[in-house]
Amino acid sequence: MKMNLPNKLTVLRMILVPVLIVLFFVPFPWHTLAAAAVYVIACITDFLDGHIARKYGLVTNFGKFLDPIADKTIVACALIAVCVTPPVVSPQTAFTVCVAVFAMVILSRELIVSGFRIVAADKGVVLAADMLGKAKTVFQMIAILLLLPVVDIYAAHELCGTVFYYAGFSLLAIATLLTVVSGVNYLVKNRAVLEG
Repeated sequence: MKMNLPNKLTVLRMILVPVLIVLFFVPFPWHTLAAAAVYVIACITDFLDGHIARKYGLVTNFGKFLDPIADKTIVACALIAVCVTPPVVSPQTAFTVCVAVFAMVILSRELIVSGFRIVAADKGVVLAADMLGKAKTVFQMIAILLLLPVVDIYAAHELCGTVFYYAGFSLLAIATLLTVVSGVNYLVKNRAVLEG
């Protein structure tokens, strides 16, 4: 099968998932920062593949299938990495539990919406993302980007590491709130899909 550029970018994003995990968990100098850099590349490919596909009419069934899988896989793996990152602020247990709850809510919402879209697709209905969902994604991306390298940044400069952690934690909290609100809004607005 000959793949177009958007599909190649999507496949690249899938390949970056294990790279991110290996970089994050294998200890070497600045390894969490390297993992964060891979996450940035994945986010850029996410934007580019969709933009190019729509602009040049390169939307394919393969892309429709793989793109959301690639998106959710990279986010899930990054959130798991963030969950096991030891908080650089106290009380550590409270922050760890909160981050784990945030990750659970975000991932649960993604599963629910994915299932909802499958039912909609079976009925021939295409459900587009709304502005709340897009805002959630932006906050989520920035939060993960700040939290992934926090251990290395804290080791280099405690104040910077602390600022990164508080900022990332706050943005992840906002992303979680938007996750709940956008998820409920999405389901209510498209509740006709579940009728019958």
